[in-house]
Amino acid sequence: MFVDTVSIIIKAGSGGDGAATLSRTAQTSKGGPDGGNGGNGGNVYFQGSHNLTDLRQFRYKKKIVAENGINGGAKNAFGRNAPHIAIDLPWGTKVTDLVTGQVYEITNSSPILIAQGGIGGRGNVAFKSATNRTPRQAEIGTKGQERTVLLDLRLIAQVGLIGLPNAGKSSLLAVLTSATPKIGNYPFTTLDPTVGMLGRYTIADLPGLIEGASTGKGLGIKFLKHIEKTKMLVHCIDCTQDHPEKAYEIVRQEFEEFNPQLLEKPEIILLTKVDLVDKKIVKKFTLNFAKKGKTVRTSSIYDPKSISGLKDYLISMLS
Repeated sequence: MFVDTVSIIIKAGSGGDGAATLSRTAQTSKGGPDGGNGGNGGNVYFQGSHNLTDLRQFRYKKKIVAENGINGGAKNAFGRNAPHIAIDLPWGTKVTDLVTGQVYEITNSSPILIAQGGIGGRGNVAFKSATNRTPRQAEIGTKGQERTVLLDLRLIAQVGLIGLPNAGKSSLLAVLTSATPKIGNYPFTTLDPTVGMLGRYTIADLPGLIEGASTGKGLGIKFLKHIEKTKMLVHCIDCTQDHPEKAYEIVRQEFEEFNPQLLEKPEIILLTKVDLVDKKIVKKFTLNFAKKGKTVRTSSIYDPKSISGLKDYLISMLS
């Protein structure tokens, strides 16, 4: 199951308490203070990873807790600092603090501090002075920061395959990359985004849109957000249908309703399943789109030449 939105609780470790002890040995029954400081609590960091494609690791794990610092001890024993935690997130994850509204974008592998660990308390040796030679007070470690955050993944893919349901996107992804999306001859075969690699470029097969998707119909706006991160779009249109131009306009209308900036993305129109249609019809559809200034290509998953040409074209556009 593809997970792209989840809220979790992040809790950094608390600092250990300082010790309030006095030195006691066989030679000294009333020694001076020797209480050590407590250790610092562990921090929690988020960092990007290109090896992750979604947020399923948090489907059941809703709370991340770092360790507390160790308390200080007698004989100037300082408590150990707790280890820090670094959580890997997919590139493209937006992290929002649900209390403060602060937002972070995970775009690379550099760690981002999300929750600060508490500071260890000072032991009583730290309070020794000329006027107070045997202090008996020590500090309690401070609490670690706790935050409730919303993780919202927006796929970072160079190419997004878009179009109405059953337009051949999944089959196309399978022949362009090594991805193995679910393929079937019925609408909404693809319920989750699937990502594959064309050389060093990522291609995302996004679930089919329907008219009214921007208002929540069909799969709704759940996956429209993933299109925002793509560099270019391949608009797949099944040329076995009677009105390919209408299919194109339906998707473009949903873009305008959801985010008009999507209309500015570089795109090509890809007429799919051309092996099932008379060449004259394919030519007619191609000319109709070309007259509107659109870049049009044709493909069939059973025609290696058309697939090879498409691969070369995409790589040239992305290079």
